Amino acid sequence: MPVEPERPAPCRICQEFALAEAVANGERDHSRATDCRVLLKRHRQSGTCTAPQEEG
Repeated sequence: MPVEPERPAPCRICQEFALAEAVANGERDHSRATDCRVLLKRHRQSGTCTAPQEEG
């Protein structure tokens, strides 16, 4: 059976922003959902994010 390569642990802060965005979308609070996306992007660009960075 082929062994899958280990995936890096997801960044907890990224997960929190993604969850907050999903909750905001569920509540139809599109302004808060947008805020979450902006904060997530800033976090990823800050250099403190431990998640693998997407190419492109």
